[in-house]
Amino acid sequence: MMTDVPFRKYRTGAVSNVIPRRLVAGLTLIAAFWILSWQQVRPISDYYFFPLWLGYILTVDSLVAIRTGTSPIDRLGWRWLAFFAISVPLWWLFEGFNEFVQNWNYHTPARYTAVEYALLASLAFSTVVPAVLTTAELVRSFNLDPLRRLPRIAPTRPLLIGIHLAGWLMVGLTLGWPDLFFPLVWLSVVFILDPVATWLGGRSLAWHIDQGDWSPLFNIAVGTLICGWFWEMWNIYSLPKWSYSIPYLEYLHIFEMPLAGFGGYIPFGYEVYLFTIVVIRLVSGQNVPHLRVSSRVD
Repeated sequence: MMTDVPFRKYRTGAVSNVIPRRLVAGLTLIAAFWILSWQQVRPISDYYFFPLWLGYILTVDSLVAIRTGTSPIDRLGWRWLAFFAISVPLWWLFEGFNEFVQNWNYHTPARYTAVEYALLASLAFSTVVPAVLTTAELVRSFNLDPLRRLPRIAPTRPLLIGIHLAGWLMVGLTLGWPDLFFPLVWLSVVFILDPVATWLGGRSLAWHIDQGDWSPLFNIAVGTLICGWFWEMWNIYSLPKWSYSIPYLEYLHIFEMPLAGFGGYIPFGYEVYLFTIVVIRLVSGQNVPHLRVSSRVD
């Protein structure tokens, strides 16, 4: 049964010795690689993305721990590294979509072989899942939950089947007519994965909504938008970097991203959460209680 409870703070001496070191390490990585990337101090700046985002993840994880008394690293230990592994195939999936929609492209400071590019790109992609989920947990720590009064909706079998099939229809439309239906890239995977996560017994978005708990939708959305802001900001003067080509939306840019493009971060955050649930359920057969994105706790 899920109940609202206050978040507790860290108070022990042992914790006070651990958390500052992690926080200092994170802030140091951010400061160093932010400067190196924007100054394009080669060759170090060619590899800025992973250490910069590792610094971000360590910093946010420390803030979560300070605010709530726990964090993903504290709860998972070395198992936390699984989030990095899960992240790689998820983003390569979207790279596959981009072969059709051509909404973004990369600029690199050097020419890479196919193997070099795959390895470097995979290392960068590995930071996506831990960044999003840790930031969502930080948002959760403020216990805002403006969606708490939305009604409960039961995930009936016909509803889940309809949602799942709608996701595959979106994929077909995107691949068939990418210039028209490219926004569906960011919705289709949510529609496909949420019923699968529910059928596997995972704590899907539908599972939370069935409990009358809409807070994960808010916490994940805001957390991903925060990540999106930093992705786009740190990208602007860095190399390697990416740029966008989005039909009908090339106006009101924030950094390289058109303003409307930030809307895609919201469903993408849900996909990060759902993909993680599905992978862990398939590998371990267990729920993922350490994914604390709900403003309620068990």
